[in-house]
Amino acid sequence: MGCGRVEDVTDVTRSGHCVCDVVRAIKDIQDQATDDCAPCPTNCFLEPLGGLVSPARHQADTRVFMLLTKDGDPFKAFFRDRDRFDCDCISVYFRVEDIFDGCCATLRVLEPLNSTRGEVNLLSDCGTKIDLRKLCHVRNFALTGSCITVDLNCFCAIECVADVFLDVCD
Repeated sequence: MGCGRVEDVTDVTRSGHCVCDVVRAIKDIQDQATDDCAPCPTNCFLEPLGGLVSPARHQADTRVFMLLTKDGDPFKAFFRDRDRFDCDCISVYFRVEDIFDGCCATLRVLEPLNSTRGEVNLLSDCGTKIDLRKLCHVRNFALTGSCITVDLNCFCAIECVADVFLDVCD
């Protein structure tokens, strides 16, 4: 079992894979959106939703996260961009929509935006790789109409980025 945790065979809801467990917890937290306080301000398991950005606690409906591949690179996905005249349609930011079959998940791709809500193109100048320096410019996010289905067992790490209000409809 990964992440230094001992498997409890009596708990059938646990997958035995820490990234899967964290994404499952994020989904539960998003669904509950309670107002309880939690002690650790940087933990992906932090409840309630909104705890990662305390001023917006009452409005958060999404915990934004990144997944890291086994080589440590951010996992990226394409999304349909509203602006058809540019090429900034790749993101490393996600919102969990559903968990099923143990450790599979449907993730909504989130569009990265800067502090003035302008698009952030995460690609390098040659347009073939993610420029990690550009991740520092991302301050906001927007829902896209693009979802992907992933096997969470394929990732080594998850990083929770922010709790935000994206006006997600149930």
